[in-house]
Amino acid sequence: MLLAAFSLFVNGFGIYLTIQANIGTSPWDVLHIGMSKSLGILYGTASIIVSLTILGIDIFLKEPIGIAMFIDSIVVGKSVDFFNHIHAVPKCDSIVYGIPVMIVGLFIMAYTQYTYMSAALGCGPRDTLLVGLAKRMKKVPIGAISIGLLSLATFIGWLLGGPVGIGTLICAFGMGPIMQFAFSTVKFDATHVHHQRLDESVKTLITKNVA
Repeated sequence: MLLAAFSLFVNGFGIYLTIQANIGTSPWDVLHIGMSKSLGILYGTASIIVSLTILGIDIFLKEPIGIAMFIDSIVVGKSVDFFNHIHAVPKCDSIVYGIPVMIVGLFIMAYTQYTYMSAALGCGPRDTLLVGLAKRMKKVPIGAISIGLLSLATFIGWLLGGPVGIGTLICAFGMGPIMQFAFSTVKFDATHVHHQRLDESVKTLITKNVA
């Protein structure tokens, strides 16, 4: 559990870098930042609201829920808030600097996704939603469903004032290949991971405490 939490904290730093690149953010972050601006709340609070809303949909769809879903919902957003608070990296003022910073952020996100998933405590709310929808829309390619979700998040975020730019396209189309590269370098196959359900994680914690 500590591995998952630490991985998600560092993952938040990767997200923070993609935001500081200042060339447009990932589709979901367009939504988070748009909500942050329009509602006058922190990025992390907006991220938690979106995550818990999607988690509710996952539960409604009766998808398997892991304890890491709750860790993901809270830790990532608040990690970004932390790095924002300490001004860890200045915001880029040029696309020449912005693109490399964004790519570094995406690589950090990809490798921390590996360490997070290897903990086998469940996937994030958004990934679970994608899988859940794919199960119920079998005639639609999962890639098309993913594009639909990302497009919806981007559109709503843009309406709320979220930053859309070339970085949005880099995130949308670059994250998949970068993650595939990262997983291949550590010989990790996400399809072979058996994730613990929430009840299994609770039983494990109780057993350890009793012992």
